[in-house]
Amino acid sequence: MVEIIVVKGTTMEEGGGFGLPQMSERQMFEQLLDEDIARAVDEPVIAANIGQQMLHMNLRVMPKSLRARIRDISGRIPARNAVLVGGGIGHLAAWLLDLWLGDPSEANKTDLPRPDSFRIIEPAGKFGIIIDRLIRRHSAENWTQILAHPWKEITAETLSWSAATTALPSSARPSPLPQPIDLIILDLPENQKVSAAESAFEILAPGGFLLVSEPEVPTGEVPEPEVGENLSDAQEKVASFNHWINFIKFVNESHTIGFVELSGATLAVIRRSDSTE
Repeated sequence: MVEIIVVKGTTMEEGGGFGLPQMSERQMFEQLLDEDIARAVDEPVIAANIGQQMLHMNLRVMPKSLRARIRDISGRIPARNAVLVGGGIGHLAAWLLDLWLGDPSEANKTDLPRPDSFRIIEPAGKFGIIIDRLIRRHSAENWTQILAHPWKEITAETLSWSAATTALPSSARPSPLPQPIDLIILDLPENQKVSAAESAFEILAPGGFLLVSEPEVPTGEVPEPEVGENLSDAQEKVASFNHWINFIKFVNESHTIGFVELSGATLAVIRRSDSTE
């Protein structure tokens, strides 16, 4: 099921950059969030192999329905610069590289639309080595890179760069992330997701998209935390979800949000307003 919250009754010129006829924000979102039935149902071979490795390593695996829908939506967004936060060992990155480059084992491939740059954020150095092999396997070294710094640090540096270079040419100092950022995808644990989404939204270009799964909804009665005591797992889940609700309320004041209910997860798609305010 797709639920769309439209803040403004705007009309998107040329489909908001999607090459579609002039349409409303709601119509654009309905087409953007829908399943792409033209794409393969099966998982890309390289991604499937990585998924098996993750199971053996007891790593968190994003539901397949969520990976496929992120692939479908990303394929409709003409992003100039894209960012994946939470590279892990390259599972979701493999889906995205297959989207933009196809299977590297196939000969005589046609050129596919892809971003000018793709940055994968993964602070764990041992995972970065695995992702680097994935990038080289797809021959994507010229436009895809791994950044091994924490996301909070990267966004802080990017915001500082934006403030410092407002009155200077873009070549005066390179940005930590290529600008403008049109697409940010989050693949993070529950306890990191909401704060990372807030940071991502701050550096997102006007008209850009943020894709993130909703935090798990708390169930049952959870006692209020005592002053000075550490939060239990259940209390942390409640605090995280409340943080998420506050973030969504903030975004909903001036921007557009769509929710897609999938098997095992709900995907939130947030479009930053074209206004620079």
